[in-house]
Amino acid sequence: MIYNSQRPPLIIPEYGRNVQNMVDYAVSIEDKEHRNKVAHSIIDVMGNLNPHLRDVPDFKHKLWDHLFIMSRFELEVDSPYPVPSPESFEEKPRKVDYPGERIKYRHYGRTIEGMIRVAAEMEEGEYREGLIKTIANHMKKCYLVWNKDTVEDDTIWKHLEELSEGKIKQPEEDVNLISRSQVMKHSRPQHNQQNKKRKKTNRKGGRNYNR
Repeated sequence: MIYNSQRPPLIIPEYGRNVQNMVDYAVSIEDKEHRNKVAHSIIDVMGNLNPHLRDVPDFKHKLWDHLFIMSRFELEVDSPYPVPSPESFEEKPRKVDYPGERIKYRHYGRTIEGMIRVAAEMEEGEYREGLIKTIANHMKKCYLVWNKDTVEDDTIWKHLEELSEGKIKQPEEDVNLISRSQVMKHSRPQHNQQNKKRKKTNRKGGRNYNR
C-alpha cells in the first residue's frame, strides 16, 4: 500500500489526487488534438467539483489558470484564455499604505471627521443645519458606546467646533440631541428584546408544546 505521504505533493489539493493524475496524463500526451480534448474534459471535471462557483465572474478563466498551474506550466494546449506565466503568480501584491492622518478623537472615527469637513464648507441654510444636527447626534451615540456613563450636549458641540476648526458653532437656540436612554435602547441586542417578548407570552397564557 502506498500512502499519500509517499506520493508527490498535490499542487492544488482542493481538486484531489485523481484530477492531478489526469493533468499529469494530459501533459504526457504527444498528439496535440487528443491533448486538447483531454484538457477540455479535465476542465469539465474541475467545474463539476465546484458547482457553487459557476456564477462567479471569470469562473472558466480561473479553471484554465488552475489547469496550467497543476501542470507546472508544462501543458501545451489551445486555451480560450491567455496562458499565464509562472512569474505572474510570483508577483507580490502592491503594499497598501495606512492613512497617515491622525484621528483626534478615535471614538468618533475617521468618517465622522470627513462629514464634519464637508458640513463646515457648506453654505448656511436649513440643509446645513440639519446635517450638523445629524452629525452631532451620531457623535453622541459614538461617545456613549465608548463611555456608557453620560455626556453633556455641550461637550459634543465643543468637540464639533474643535474638529471643524471653529467653522461650526453651537446653535444659540436650544437644540436637544438624542438622549442617553434612546441610545441605550437602540443599542440593546435584538435577541434580548425577543426573549423578553417570549417570556411575556409565556406568562400570559403559556404555550402548548404538545401540539
